[in-house]
Amino acid sequence: MDINSIPRRLGAAVLILMILVPISGCYELQAVGGQLSLLWKREPIAALIANPATPQTLRSQLEAVSEIRDFASRELGLPDNGSYRGYADIGRSNVVWNVFAAPELSVQPRRWCYPIVGCVAYRGYFAERSARSYALQLRAEGYDVVVRGATAYSTLGVFNDPVLNTMVGWSDIDLAAIIFHELTHQLLYVRDDASFNEALATLVEEEGVRRWLLAHGRDKDLALYTARQARYALVIGMLLDARHELETVYSGGSGREAMLEQKAAVFDELRRKYRELSAGWAGAKGYDAWFNGTLNNADLVSVATYQACLPGLYRELAALNGDLPALYRRATILAKMPAADRDALVCGEAPR
Repeated sequence: MDINSIPRRLGAAVLILMILVPISGCYELQAVGGQLSLLWKREPIAALIANPATPQTLRSQLEAVSEIRDFASRELGLPDNGSYRGYADIGRSNVVWNVFAAPELSVQPRRWCYPIVGCVAYRGYFAERSARSYALQLRAEGYDVVVRGATAYSTLGVFNDPVLNTMVGWSDIDLAAIIFHELTHQLLYVRDDASFNEALATLVEEEGVRRWLLAHGRDKDLALYTARQARYALVIGMLLDARHELETVYSGGSGREAMLEQKAAVFDELRRKYRELSAGWAGAKGYDAWFNGTLNNADLVSVATYQACLPGLYRELAALNGDLPALYRRATILAKMPAADRDALVCGEAPR
């Protein structure tokens, strides 16, 4: 499982933030039911490791999770709680399905608002049929829509989130990345500021994996991980360029038909650039299925969310000599600022 596949990093497993809310409708009811079902199936990882009936493949992965989880709190200063110390087999390949939408001629996302987390650019369902039914409704309203399955999600520490069977089979690097990322959300989460939240979690994910591999003397794996991150950055750069180009198209004042033609041309050129870029990536084709599918505005709405503030936070970490706990304290100060001031400090362009 490639942690850097576009669907996972930009929505499907960027991880939905499904918090239980007062039951006031069908959507809230399915959220409550799905969460309770997951919690009911949770088992302590330590007990599963000790149980001789546990399959060896699963035991090995759970042992890796336990070591990673301890490293997260001991070396990275992340919360030391019950999250990722339990395991749940939910009997399916995705835990939730996220619906993303954007207007036909805009790359600004449709947003949905929830208690605790604020407004986010997706709506999540524990049943694929429900997600696709809602997607059909949005398409009928004229939106570009995409549905992505998620193999994990977070409750921001409201519950002790378990490792899921959907994650079994991942490499230990991918397991480390997701655990470091989600524990960072538990450490600090700013309501209504997905860009800041995701940038901080992504920084700790990347820096955490780097430090974890170095601590285990896995220099070769670190080199491979660094190369994989570089490929991811190139793909994200192409997506951001396409998003910016479409913003120009949609604000240009042309008629609808002309804009639709230009929109199609932008996505055709995006596919061409990807084929050219990936031609030499033998054995590293994790993005092919995504680019070969139907691309629309909804595929681009989250791109900027995970990148806009990342360079600025890396500058903050460098200024603190790589001290992660000091970065957490600095991030807490930033979180209390007005959003415009916070954006000006960390989400603008890097100094040249």
